[in-house]
Amino acid sequence: MVSKMATLPSKPESLTVKAIYDWWAAKPQRLSRRLGASQIGQECEQRLWYAFRWCALEQFDGRMLRLFNRGHREEALFTEELRGIGCKVQDLDPSTGEQFTFTACGGHFVAKIDGVALGVPEAPKTWHNISYKTSGEKSFSEMAGKPDERRKHREAPLQFPQPGKGVAVAHPEHVAQNQIEMRLASLDRTLYLAVCKDDDSLYAERINADEAEGARLEAKAERVIFADVPPQGISTDPSFFKCKFCPASKVCHTTQLPRVSCRTCLHSTPEKDGDGRWSCAKWNADIPADAQPEGCPEHRYIPALLKRWGEPVDASNDDNWVEYKAADGFTFRNGARGPGSFESSELAAATPALIRDKAANELRDAFDARFVEHKEAA
Repeated sequence: MVSKMATLPSKPESLTVKAIYDWWAAKPQRLSRRLGASQIGQECEQRLWYAFRWCALEQFDGRMLRLFNRGHREEALFTEELRGIGCKVQDLDPSTGEQFTFTACGGHFVAKIDGVALGVPEAPKTWHNISYKTSGEKSFSEMAGKPDERRKHREAPLQFPQPGKGVAVAHPEHVAQNQIEMRLASLDRTLYLAVCKDDDSLYAERINADEAEGARLEAKAERVIFADVPPQGISTDPSFFKCKFCPASKVCHTTQLPRVSCRTCLHSTPEKDGDGRWSCAKWNADIPADAQPEGCPEHRYIPALLKRWGEPVDASNDDNWVEYKAADGFTFRNGARGPGSFESSELAAATPALIRDKAANELRDAFDARFVEHKEAA
């Protein structure tokens, strides 16, 4: 006779832990006004363009937000440690009392550095850009070596060279960030200092400025920021592994439209003069930063964002509409609400199939209705 082992009841989630995660999740997740130095190392320029234009916004749960904040909490400790070994560290800009901030590309690109340090043991007379990072065991081991290799190195550093592959292999995006930081801050060395979140091991590497690489990255930022249409992506295959995990995947590879904002509107332009200035051709005025996230009723999508819905075949500046024709011959307008004409907010809430649905459009026209986003009841 075979007896079955009783199944133990699963342990319920802690209400305290849930409350903490919910607290983090409830914090406002602000839209970034500028393209950042921490992003510029990403391979896909289309992804960067979508991020800058607020086409694809990553939403994180409370646990992930808390994890990201871990890096901020480490910064003060890193600074204390560097000062403790005799380094002079400036973690705030003395002219502003705030974090050192450098901009380029008309103020649309930003690099915020963790600080500068003098007295680094390897080169005590050289000012260094300092870059603090936290890392999980897997990526830390690739950079600094496996735990047993790291132990040998700590015990006899002159006998055992640093066993890992270094920052350039493990985190090329961090090197790109440091290169553009040094370029904008007019520094020629970075002290990269990382901690393993699993065992508190530290890793340090000095990175030399590469003038050509810094210039290439700044040119890349300018190309992305001032592009009227999305640059070419790294793949047209949605199953490509880098695309599958990209926050812009649905906007890039499907008919899903990005949210309505001034940055997805054909009337808006990031200007090259000023401090991150955007202008609106419809209203012939600058667009205040606080107005950009919501846009206005005159919003019309950048036609390239509707490429999977149809090709633009006609337009009217005076009446503010763009007409599109799909491959099957179906035509519609992105314009003021009317028969066959849809405001941007309607298109964002609809699908190509819905705007073709005869019954839905009859109801819409009979009751002067609009397609709206469906939200589940709480």
